[in-house]
Amino acid sequence: MENRIVLNVEGVCQQFGEQRVLHDVNLSIVQGQFVSLVGASGCGKSTLFRAILGTDPPTKGTIDTDGIPVEGPNRNVGIVYQRYGLYQFLTAEENVAFGPMLDQTNLFHRTFMPWHWWPKRKKQLEEARELLTRLKLGAVLKSYPSQLSGGQQQRVAIAQSLIMKPKILLLDEPFGALDESTREDLQKMMLKLYAENVAAKQAGGEPPWTVLFVTHELNEAFYVSDRIVGLSRNWYESFPSPSDGEECRRFGYHLGATKVWDKCTPTFHPDAPKDFDRFHEAKTELKHVVLDSNAMPHERNEHVSFWEDLAKGVGTGVAVLKGAP
Repeated sequence: MENRIVLNVEGVCQQFGEQRVLHDVNLSIVQGQFVSLVGASGCGKSTLFRAILGTDPPTKGTIDTDGIPVEGPNRNVGIVYQRYGLYQFLTAEENVAFGPMLDQTNLFHRTFMPWHWWPKRKKQLEEARELLTRLKLGAVLKSYPSQLSGGQQQRVAIAQSLIMKPKILLLDEPFGALDESTREDLQKMMLKLYAENVAAKQAGGEPPWTVLFVTHELNEAFYVSDRIVGLSRNWYESFPSPSDGEECRRFGYHLGATKVWDKCTPTFHPDAPKDFDRFHEAKTELKHVVLDSNAMPHERNEHVSFWEDLAKGVGTGVAVLKGAP
C-alpha cells in the first residue's frame, strides 16, 4: 500500500496585525503517522493547530485534509485539549456517543420518530462502549465525569474525538495536567493505537488513526511518535541579491516561526521498556536547534530531512513500511 497524505500544509503564513507568527510552514503527514510538534512557548504551535482546525484561517497558504481544503471547522479534523471538555450530566459512554447522535440525527427525529432514533442510539452506544473498552475504560462506562480520575477523563475525551473517525486528530498538550504515572499510562495507550496502525498497514489495510501531537516534554515526543517536527524563529535562509547576485540572508526573528526540524524517530512497542539511549543524541541536537534561543540561527532546512531519510530507508514507522515511496 502506498503512503496516503491526509494532511497537507503548504506555504502557511499567519500574521495578526503587525505580529508575524508563522512563516512559510510546509508539512505533509502520512495516514497512520503519529507526529509530535515541538517548539518554545509562543512559537506558533497553537496558531498552526487553529489553522489546521479551521477556526483561524492562515493569512497566506493552503491547508487540506485528504485532499479537501480546510475552510472552517469540519469532521476531517478532531481536537483534544488539555482540559477535558466533557459534559458533566452525561456518563462516559453517553459523552462518547454524543457526537454521533448530533451527526446522525436531529431533534425532530429524536422527538417524533423514535422508531428510527432508538436503533441508531443503540448502535451509537455500542460503538462508544467498544471504543471505551479498547481504551481500558470498560469498568466506568456508566460513570459521570466527576466520578472519574483525570486520566480517565482524558481517555473519554480522546474517545469522543476518535469515534467521529477524523482524518487527523490534533492533541494539544493533552497530558500536561496529569501526574507522571497517569501520563505514562496514556502514553502506552497512544502506542497501542499506533500498533493498530502498524498491523493495519502490514495487512494491506488503511491505518485507522493519524495524530498530530503537541507536547513540551521531549522524552514524550520521542516516545509516542514516529516523527518530530520543530518550529522556531531562530533560523535563516540564504538567497541571491536581486541587484548584484551576492548572497544575502533573511532571518526568522522578523518573519515568524517556521519548520526547522523534521525527522523520523525510533518507534516503540507498547509492551517494550522505554530506552532513552535510542534517542538521546537526537534529543540533545533537537533541543539545541529548536529550543535554545541563545544558539546561533540555524540554516532553515539543515535539519529538515524526513522525506529524504524516508527514501534512504531510515526509520521504523508506518510511513516506511512496505509500500512506502
